[in-house]
Amino acid sequence: MGVAAYIREFARFDWLKKFFTAKTAPLASPLHFHGFPELTSTECTNCLKCRMICPAPGAIEIVQRRDGKWEPQIVPGHCFRCGYCVEICPEEVLTSGDILVKRREQNLAFTHEFEVMVDTNFCMGCGNCCTACPVNREIDPGMGAGGTSTTDTVLMRIVGGRNTVQHNDLCKGCKVCEDTCPNGAMHVVRRVEAVQKEGC
Repeated sequence: MGVAAYIREFARFDWLKKFFTAKTAPLASPLHFHGFPELTSTECTNCLKCRMICPAPGAIEIVQRRDGKWEPQIVPGHCFRCGYCVEICPEEVLTSGDILVKRREQNLAFTHEFEVMVDTNFCMGCGNCCTACPVNREIDPGMGAGGTSTTDTVLMRIVGGRNTVQHNDLCKGCKVCEDTCPNGAMHVVRRVEAVQKEGC
């Protein structure tokens, strides 16, 4: 088939009409698609659970508006739409896709806990994490500068030159210990579990 035959084929009126008037169906996100979390009409109580569970640094901030009310703000450049903040919020302040619908249908509640982990290969026992920890400061305001404490009721303390975690159940997930450790030896691990509420 020569070039002239191709030209004749593509020059047909019905082909040209279909080519220039072709339309595709409008794109529609499926219900299960997680977009960036959006606000609902529910008021935020500033419990900070959304921030504590968020795996993306800087993706969510809780700000106080001029009227005194709290409001979570999503930073799209950091958020990767996992939906954890939507799942964990007890007040349903945020929504994304069908997360809230599924949670109600299945009568789910999300529990979480935090575990402080110390990498002994990098910990030098400086005590910065222990003295910076807000839980420790509340329990033992007189904790020594080196992270030593006279009580074992604190979340963590320096024992024998190394950080020793005493009570993981006290951790609030603030990650101050991570931020203050000069060697990157501290890690706060989040564990989230979906459980079905009673009476379902």
